[in-house]
Amino acid sequence: MPLIERIAKFSSAHRFLSHIIFWLVTSIVFLNRYDIDEYHDFHKILIRHAYYISFTIVSSYFLTYLIIPKLITAKTYYLVTFYFLIGSYIICVCSRIVVVHVLEPFLRTAPFGQETVLEITMDVPKLITHYFPLTFSAAWIFAFIKLIKEQYAAQQHKFSLEKERAETELKALKAQLNPHFLFNTLNNIYSLSLMNSPVTSKSIARLSEILDHVLYRCNGRYVSLSAEITLIKNYIELEKLRYGERLVVNFRHTIDHDTVIAPLILLSLVENAFKHGAGEDIGQPVINIDLKLVNNHFRFTVSNSFMPGREKEENRIGINNITRQLRLLYPEEHDLSTTTYDNIFVVLLHINLNNSTYLKDKRYESKVSFS
Repeated sequence: MPLIERIAKFSSAHRFLSHIIFWLVTSIVFLNRYDIDEYHDFHKILIRHAYYISFTIVSSYFLTYLIIPKLITAKTYYLVTFYFLIGSYIICVCSRIVVVHVLEPFLRTAPFGQETVLEITMDVPKLITHYFPLTFSAAWIFAFIKLIKEQYAAQQHKFSLEKERAETELKALKAQLNPHFLFNTLNNIYSLSLMNSPVTSKSIARLSEILDHVLYRCNGRYVSLSAEITLIKNYIELEKLRYGERLVVNFRHTIDHDTVIAPLILLSLVENAFKHGAGEDIGQPVINIDLKLVNNHFRFTVSNSFMPGREKEENRIGINNITRQLRLLYPEEHDLSTTTYDNIFVVLLHINLNNSTYLKDKRYESKVSFS
C-alpha cells in the first residue's frame, strides 16, 4: 500500500489524533527558530512558542476550514476575499495584543513602553509585514496538506465508483451474453431432437460441460486461457454433431504460457462464426480459428465463409457485448476489427496482456491451471 494511502486512511480513521500528531511535529520543527542565547530561561522559549503555535493553529483552521471551502464553492470571489482580509486582520491584531500585553510583561524587564490596543489596531503596515507572515506561515502548509489529502480521497472514491459501475455493467453484459449463447445451443439440440438424431444425447452431454464452465467458472472477471480453449473445443464438437461432415472447422492454438483472459469473449466470436457462417451457408461452410499467445501478445482470428447476398449487419448482440466488455476490461490495450473479402468474414482480436493489471492480479492467477 502506498505511503500516502496509509496516511490518508489513518487520518480518516483517527482525525483527532492525526491533528495532534501534526501539530506536535510542527512544534518540534519550529523550535529551531528561537535563539537560545536571547532567552536564558527555557521556560520563556516555551511560553513564546506556545503563543506562536496557538495562533498558527487558529490561522490554519480559519484558512483551511472556512476560507478555502468558501473559495471552492463561491460564485463570486469578492465576498470570500473580504472574509479572508477581515479574518486575517482580526487574527493578526489579537496576536499583536497578546504579544504586547501578555508576553512582554513575562519576557522583558520593566520599565518599557507599550502600545495601546487602538495603536495596535491602527498599525496596519506592521501587522501586514510582520504578524501576517508569522501567523500564517504554517497555515499554508496545513491547508496544502489538507487539499492533497482531500484530492487523493476524491480520486480514490471516484475510482471506486468507476470500478463498481464497470463491475455492474460487466455482470449485465454477461447476463445478456450467456442466455444468448444458451438460446442458440438449445435451438441446435431441438433441431436434432426433431430429427430423432442418435447424437442428441451426446449434444446434451457436451452442453452440460459447457454450462458447467459458464455457470461455475466464469463468475470472476478473468479465467484461465487454457480453460477457454477447452470450452471452444467443446463448443466446436457440439456444433459438429449438428452439421456433420459438410462443415469444416480448423482450430489452431499456440500459447507459450498460460495466462488469464476475460471469459466468454472468445466463445462469442466463435459462436458468431457458426451462426452467421455455417448456419446460413447451405453448401460446405469453412470456419478457421487461430489462437496465438506469444510474449503476452494475444491474437485471435476467426474467419467463416458465407453465401453471397446473405451478409448480415455487424450490429449483433454478441459483437456489441464483446466490444463493450473489451473497452471495460482492456481499455487502450486491445483492437477488434472485422473485414470481408471473397465471401469470407474475418474477425481479428488483438490484446496486449503486458499490463501488470492483468498479469499480477493474484485473485485470478490462483485460478490458472492447464486443462
